Amino acid sequence: MNWFVWLIGIAAAIILWIIAMFNKGVRLQQTVRESRANIDVQLKRRHELIPQLVAVVKGYATHEQGIFTAVAEARTKATQSLSDLKSGYEEESELVHAVNRMMMVVEAYPQVKADQQFIVLQKELTNTEDRIAASRRFYNANCRAWNVFREAFPTSMLVSGPPAYYFEVEGLDVAPHV
Repeated sequence: MNWFVWLIGIAAAIILWIIAMFNKGVRLQQTVRESRANIDVQLKRRHELIPQLVAVVKGYATHEQGIFTAVAEARTKATQSLSDLKSGYEEESELVHAVNRMMMVVEAYPQVKADQQFIVLQKELTNTEDRIAASRRFYNANCRAWNVFREAFPTSMLVSGPPAYYFEVEGLDVAPHV
């Protein structure tokens, strides 16, 4: 009789552990989704700021049309790519490079750098880049936690789900030079 109570206790402990690990996996997946959404919010904010910045610069540097076209095309691609869970961020690299080229053009126009609207937009873009970097670190940490949880033994036998893809895009370690 005593061994039967022990057997029931051990079985109950195993079942409770399985439930706890399954629930932890669900929480980790939701945290990854939430942190990705936070990045997307910041990227959308960047996408909304860039046309305003381009408009101010365009007013002073009218003969730099190629740069403005490149920024607009890169922004369009980046905006459209946010829906892809696996890659979704590759176009951001192109956008960052295009904005960096535009900011280099600004260096040749001191009147742009003195424009109050440009200064405000420049600060907003810098703040947004900082938020993107913080969101990216948070997201990648959550991806790591989920991927380790789903691949480590014995939880790998209990949970299923796709791996979380890190936000790793070449050139995004360096924010636009503003």
